[in-house]
Amino acid sequence: MRAEPDGVADASRPESLPRRLLRNETLLVLALSLGASAVSALISFTGSVTAPGDLQDRAATLNGSQAPGRPWLDLAWQLFGISTALVPVALVAHLLLREGAGGLRAMGLDRSRPGADLGRGAAVAAAIGGTGLLFYLAVWATGANLTVVPESLPSVWWKFPVLIASAVQNALVEEVVVVGYLLRRLGQLGWTPAAALAASSVLRGTYHLYQGIGGLVGNMVMGVVFVWLYRRWGRVGPLVAAHALIDIVAFGGYALLAGKVDWLPVV
Repeated sequence: MRAEPDGVADASRPESLPRRLLRNETLLVLALSLGASAVSALISFTGSVTAPGDLQDRAATLNGSQAPGRPWLDLAWQLFGISTALVPVALVAHLLLREGAGGLRAMGLDRSRPGADLGRGAAVAAAIGGTGLLFYLAVWATGANLTVVPESLPSVWWKFPVLIASAVQNALVEEVVVVGYLLRRLGQLGWTPAAALAASSVLRGTYHLYQGIGGLVGNMVMGVVFVWLYRRWGRVGPLVAAHALIDIVAFGGYALLAGKVDWLPVV
C-alpha cells in the first residue's frame, strides 16, 4: 500500500475536536485573513466596473508608498504592514500545534528539504510566471482587467528589500492558509477532495478580483495547479518558494522595466 505524502493523510483522520468547533475556527481564520481580502476585492471590483471609464485606465497597485516624501516613516509602515500580515500564519501554526499535528510541519513547511523545495518551486515559478504574464497582457488588451502596478515605491535604498519581503509574506500567507490549512480543515470536516480543491481555487481567485477578470481567472487556475501539486508532493514548501519567486520577479521586473518597454502596461 502506497503511503500518502506527509501532511495529506492526516487531513482526513477523525479529530477529537467537534465538527462545529473546526468549522467555526476555519471561518474565523479566513475572516482574519484571505476571506476578508476576498470580500474587499469584490467590493473594489464592483466599484471599478460601476465607475465611468475603462478598467484599463484604473490601476491596481500592489506595493505603494504609505508616507510619500517621508522615506523613514514609509519604511516603518511597510515593515508594520508586512509583519502584521503574517499574523494569520502564526495563528495557523499555533492551532496546528495545539491540535498535536506538529505546527507548520504538518503541511510540509520546514527546513528538512530546502534544496528540493527550492528546486521544485523554481520550476513551477518558471512555468506559471511566464504563462501568467502572457495571460495578463492578453486579458488587459481586451479591457477586462485593470492595469496592475506591482510597485510604486520611491527610489530609496530599502525599495528592493521591502519588495522581496512583501513577496515572501504574500507567499507564506496564501499558501499556508489557502492550501495547507484550508485543505486540512475541509478534509476533517468531510469535504470531498474535489470540493476542497474548488473552494481553495475559487477563494484564491476571488481575493485577486480587485485586479479584474484576469486576476480572478488566472489565480483560480493557479489555485487548481497548486492544490494538485500539494497533494502530489505533500509539502507546501515548494509552493511558497514558487509563489515568492513569481512575486519577486514581478515586483522587481516592474520596478526595472516600467516606462522603458512598450509592451508593459502602465498608468
